[in-house]
Amino acid sequence: MDVHMSPEVLEGLRRARNQELERTARLRVVVGDDVYPVLRSWDGGFALSVDAPHLRGTVEFCNGARLLHECLIVCSAQEGAEMVYEYKRLSRVTEGRVLDFEQADNAPVAYLGAPEG
Repeated sequence: MDVHMSPEVLEGLRRARNQELERTARLRVVVGDDVYPVLRSWDGGFALSVDAPHLRGTVEFCNGARLLHECLIVCSAQEGAEMVYEYKRLSRVTEGRVLDFEQADNAPVAYLGAPEG
């Protein structure tokens, strides 16, 4: 069966697909107060909706509310209904403080002082 669709119908289907991906996406790019849902991601970058601005510079890459990476990005191309961005630098965010010394695996977590009195 050979099916031909007009370019308008194909564009409508692409937009509907992207709207569904945006609605269900947990991955997000945060720039200041602006949040953009990620349509797809890979090792070298990610794609946003074509409606997103041409982002450049440092952004935060989140999974829901959890910060995953701080990224330096550049907009590389527009592919159909997607804006494609590439990482220039990708820094993983660590939970907890950064230590400048080695901590033993069996180190105490907290110190309970001597009781007063």
